[in-house]
Amino acid sequence: MAPVTEEALRARLDRGELVEGPEYATSAYVESLQRTLIVSADTELISAPAYLRAAQDAPSINSYISAIGIIQDELGHAHIAYRMLRDLGVDTDALIYERDPAQFKHPFAFDVPLESWTELVVANAFYDRAGFVLLGDIYRHTTYGPWKRALAKVDREENFHLRHGEKWMHTLAAAPATRAELQRAVDWMFLLTVEWFGLPDDLKRHKEQIGYGLKGCTNDELRQQWLSTAVPLCQALGLEVPARYDPSARRWVITCPFPARFDAAQKRWRLEEGATTWDEVVGRWRQRGPANAELVAEIQRGYRQLQQLQA
Repeated sequence: MAPVTEEALRARLDRGELVEGPEYATSAYVESLQRTLIVSADTELISAPAYLRAAQDAPSINSYISAIGIIQDELGHAHIAYRMLRDLGVDTDALIYERDPAQFKHPFAFDVPLESWTELVVANAFYDRAGFVLLGDIYRHTTYGPWKRALAKVDREENFHLRHGEKWMHTLAAAPATRAELQRAVDWMFLLTVEWFGLPDDLKRHKEQIGYGLKGCTNDELRQQWLSTAVPLCQALGLEVPARYDPSARRWVITCPFPARFDAAQKRWRLEEGATTWDEVVGRWRQRGPANAELVAEIQRGYRQLQQLQA
């Protein structure tokens, strides 16, 4: 089969036809798709050991089983994305088991360890909500047929995860002792999830994701979608968050210095130092946080032990 030209690909997309495999796309389209899939796959995969660590603090066996169900879902979502990468010619064994931890592409938020049931359920309400927003946008708009069909299942499961977090936040907010712990978790996790959506649109690279229809909304638009449900949830529970709706601008705005410096070891935003630059934030993302190496090692340990046994 002759290589697909950029003109032929654009004509296919203009007709509203999905791309069903790499043989129907250009190398630039495939590279952009791979880049998007790696971020999604890494994020789903790293959430499993991160959530499992915090699930040890579950208040009951039923709560623990609920958390394990969510972790199984996340592993399934990761498998879907890595399988598609394999179909695109990527060596996924090397990608998962031989890559340096710092090269994983998950959000920085997962590099900050989740250490309690409270932090786990806020992660469900905040992080899984971010996943629901991001993957929901891809589900509705992507031009890559195999991923669009697979995301029908993922979309519904991510919705379950965030509802699990919401339900538990309501429970924890009802008692003074757990409410204080809940507010502490919200204090450090809220802005990390705002960061989750990446650079602002005016600094965004890889704009071909929208050009090829791999996603439908920009980073800023998706961030607004997340804020439009996360902030009202916290407000309804009486929790303080540094964000509000600005009716004159008709958008949600952050009310503290942002972007800001973050002390990952102390789980504390250094807001007293004022706003920083996105270049500095990107530097923190690349340096990775305290849980990065530990979580990736948990994922890679079994594979390496098997390799030693087979040697």
